[in-house]
Amino acid sequence: MTDEQPKRVFAPDFLTELFRNPLDPGYADAAARKAVEGGPTGPKRWVSSGISLVTLVALGFLFVVAYQQTIADEPGRTKARAALLQQVQSRRDLTTQLQDQADKLGDEVSRLRERELGGAAVAQLRDMEAATGLAPVKGDGAKIKIGDGPTPINPVTGERNTVARVKDTDLQLATNALWSLGAEAITINGQRLTATSTIRQAGEAILVDFQPVTTPYEVIAIGPQDMAEKFRDGYAGTFFKELSTKYGMSFDATGVRNVTLPAATELKLRVAEPIPTPSASASTSGSGSVSSSPSEGGR
Repeated sequence: MTDEQPKRVFAPDFLTELFRNPLDPGYADAAARKAVEGGPTGPKRWVSSGISLVTLVALGFLFVVAYQQTIADEPGRTKARAALLQQVQSRRDLTTQLQDQADKLGDEVSRLRERELGGAAVAQLRDMEAATGLAPVKGDGAKIKIGDGPTPINPVTGERNTVARVKDTDLQLATNALWSLGAEAITINGQRLTATSTIRQAGEAILVDFQPVTTPYEVIAIGPQDMAEKFRDGYAGTFFKELSTKYGMSFDATGVRNVTLPAATELKLRVAEPIPTPSASASTSGSGSVSSSPSEGGR
């Protein structure tokens, strides 16, 4: 006798059986029975055809009604959109009128204040307003111009590569460098910066004090005459030169003369503390502590 190894027989798994016999046995039996007996005839065939016809007519009717309803609603939507656009435009015109009125009233208040205060107090007040950004200033300084680089679009995903766009941190770096070089006043695309100004990113837009600014970004500062040269040779200029070389962003730093920077919008009072007069402090020196009134700042 020869020792023969038994053959190993593997039962087909589910996937193999599925690909081998893709049709369910019940469907196969129904197809075979139909091939032998034929399709429905007589009343059954007429009923089946009638149901199919009614279904198609109902679907066609629904499509026609939906189309007519869409066409009928289009004038209403167009009219509503036109009304909203008109309201937006009227609100913008009203805002412009109110802003002009507020500017005129502010000028009138300034004239009355200067008339009541006198020469020395007015000069001190103007110096403080110029330092805080509430008054326009004029002088020599530097202009830093930064622009976005190319933003290619991915042909597969459709996404834009925004690595070469100017970020809010770039403008923050530029303004901080100018302050450190002795800048007395700075604007970004005409927006005057103050001690409470913010430079923030909102999506792809940059907001300066909640006002949008777009490329190219012009940062103008009033200060020493050699500020542009120092900025170009300093750490900020080196950083922007690297961005320009690597990503194709534009950068330029030049000096400016007799440039006028506008005033910022009026600052909101946040904290206020009363300053005691000498007479008040003397009259209360022997009567213990004086209770101070709470501040109304921030309202």
